[in-house]
Amino acid sequence: MNIPRFFKTVLITLVFLVCANYLAKAQNTAYLFTYFTGNSGAEESIRFAISKDGYTFRALNNNQPIISSSAISETGGVRDPHILRGADGKTFYMVVTDMVSAKGWDSNRAMVLLKSTDLINWTSSIVNIQKRFAGNENLKRVWAPQTIYDEKVGKYMVYWSMKHGNDPDKIYYAYTNADFTDFTTEPKQLYFSPTNGAAIDGEIIYHQGKYHLFYKTEGSGLGIRLAISNELTKGYVLQDGAVQQTKDPVEGAGVFKLNTGEGYILMYDRYMSGKYQFTKTTDFKKFSVIDSDISMDFHPRHGTIMPITAQEAKRLMDKWYQPERTLFGAKSSAIKKINVVTDTSKKTIFLPVKSGTNLKAFNPNFLDLPNISISPKAPYDFSKGPVKITATNGKTKETYLISAAVNNNPVLDGYYADPEILYSKQTGKYYIYPTSDGFNGWSGTYFKTFSSTNLVDWKDEGVILDLPTHTKWAKKNAWAPTIIEKKINGVYKYFYYFTAAQKIGVAVADHPTGPFTDLGVPLISHKPNGIKGGQEIDPDVFTDPKTGKSYLYWGNMYMAVAPLNEDMMSIDTAAIKIITPNSSFREGTEVFYRKGKYYFMWSEDDTRSENYRVRYGYSDSPTGKITIPENNLVLAKDIAQGVYGTGHNSVIQIPGKDEWYIIYHRFTRPKGITMGDAAGFNRETCIDKMEFNEDGSIRKVIPTLKGIDKLK
Repeated sequence: MNIPRFFKTVLITLVFLVCANYLAKAQNTAYLFTYFTGNSGAEESIRFAISKDGYTFRALNNNQPIISSSAISETGGVRDPHILRGADGKTFYMVVTDMVSAKGWDSNRAMVLLKSTDLINWTSSIVNIQKRFAGNENLKRVWAPQTIYDEKVGKYMVYWSMKHGNDPDKIYYAYTNADFTDFTTEPKQLYFSPTNGAAIDGEIIYHQGKYHLFYKTEGSGLGIRLAISNELTKGYVLQDGAVQQTKDPVEGAGVFKLNTGEGYILMYDRYMSGKYQFTKTTDFKKFSVIDSDISMDFHPRHGTIMPITAQEAKRLMDKWYQPERTLFGAKSSAIKKINVVTDTSKKTIFLPVKSGTNLKAFNPNFLDLPNISISPKAPYDFSKGPVKITATNGKTKETYLISAAVNNNPVLDGYYADPEILYSKQTGKYYIYPTSDGFNGWSGTYFKTFSSTNLVDWKDEGVILDLPTHTKWAKKNAWAPTIIEKKINGVYKYFYYFTAAQKIGVAVADHPTGPFTDLGVPLISHKPNGIKGGQEIDPDVFTDPKTGKSYLYWGNMYMAVAPLNEDMMSIDTAAIKIITPNSSFREGTEVFYRKGKYYFMWSEDDTRSENYRVRYGYSDSPTGKITIPENNLVLAKDIAQGVYGTGHNSVIQIPGKDEWYIIYHRFTRPKGITMGDAAGFNRETCIDKMEFNEDGSIRKVIPTLKGIDKLK
């Protein structure tokens, strides 16, 4: 066929463009995350992490700084790193806030500009806005710079927020010189919040012919907002509503495009809760939370992510990543990830797995990171003992002995403490009601429940009571609940007693999973007469099988009891009685009845202590006096197994059988014992069998990793 030269040229051009576009898309095969980690010392430094898929990130250089802050900054610390690939495709630009938070939030006037051609070696320059530009005498702070290439003028533009005097923070911009060491233009206002709140932490993304400016505001319209313009340096119009998908305070929005072409990820720092949230979008209108898909072995603060090539990823991995670390992050959902035990000196890893896992052919799903290979390939037969597995980057090899076994303890995935357990006659299921743990200083605000038919496999039934949403009288410190099932006028009711803001409340529902309706006021908010210390926390509810009368117990540093009125929503205040067993009592009362005896259990010491433990006494009455046996220790730490801080328990009797189980929390294992006081709010829930001697005394329970077998 004869094709005219003009059409041949057009055809060749089209083919070239298609191929170039394909190669451009194929070029970026990984992601680089740059971030800082906190507000003290070396935490205010630039760190790197890497990912192959944009969802699983692993810290480079063992989560240590890749650049010394003192070597590049005016203040000795840097924050809010933003990284950009240059227009030439091979030069990289990074900007950071030059600031140490310990000196105050209004203490900095500078930023640092950095440049690199290999992502390893960086040159830097400090730009102090107050010194560099006149008219900034009342400048208070310079925050969160970012860089974008302005194609119209052929220059790099840095934009950042500044606060002058009592004015709100506004976003400014200036163009840099070719060396990226200084500005060639005066700072000019880019954007201010129409709500007259602060406008900080700007992030500009070009999408479908428009510039999308994400920023944080405070005051009216609190959160991360989006303004859109046809031009880079002006005309931004604020869109309706905030874009964050959380009620937590947020800052530091970062957006990156997925290499797969599946859309964008918007992430931001939930700075008050110490967590990051990731969301996915294709149109910058709807954002779906994808936190469950994200895996990180570090805790970032305000950072940004940039797609990188395979060659760039290899360079970074060779410089700052040890191949063995690929074996540390097995992703299989069958693994209890927070309980994995790694010993780098002995080159061993233990993988605790969930009930039902086939150990004869198990794939741990080790990390898939750039330039790392693992041999032999999965699946592995762990039923016969440890397996030798090697990770290599082509130069360095590391071999570990890896073993796996079923560990039913902890029974719940994640951090949960102070577990209360209930068997529901209405549903024929067991329910655990714990404190939602893992929050600094026990600052959780909601309660969940979990259901099971066999005490081993537990289903998350979700939040049943959220203090900010469901209570008027307390918004913080959701702790240590208890519950009872009652049949009233032929209808099952569930009365849920809980601690909130160091007071005790009550809520009621028609089903074990709620919804629960709060009474509207605290049930107990003051100390009993004669009590001067301690706290009004840790309720326990018990119905005397002899009389059908229900009682409420509570107290920290004292044990109080009062009969519940028939409505189960109030107590007989005239009958409050203090029945503290002895000086070992701290908190966590648990009462049950067996063979004519009323058993009282409690926790000794402090929940932050490795020696937190359970003791017991008994009585011939639900209101005491309590007799204390000579050997009354029920549960304590087991150093050989690495189990510490065992306490705040409940018990359950299997219906129709003299078969009993103790439900308790422990420090998270294996890291808890290394966490100091933080171990006291990073706890996990376990179940072990509890047995009695012929005389009715309770045998000491040895905490186990294996846990119990499924009920039949």
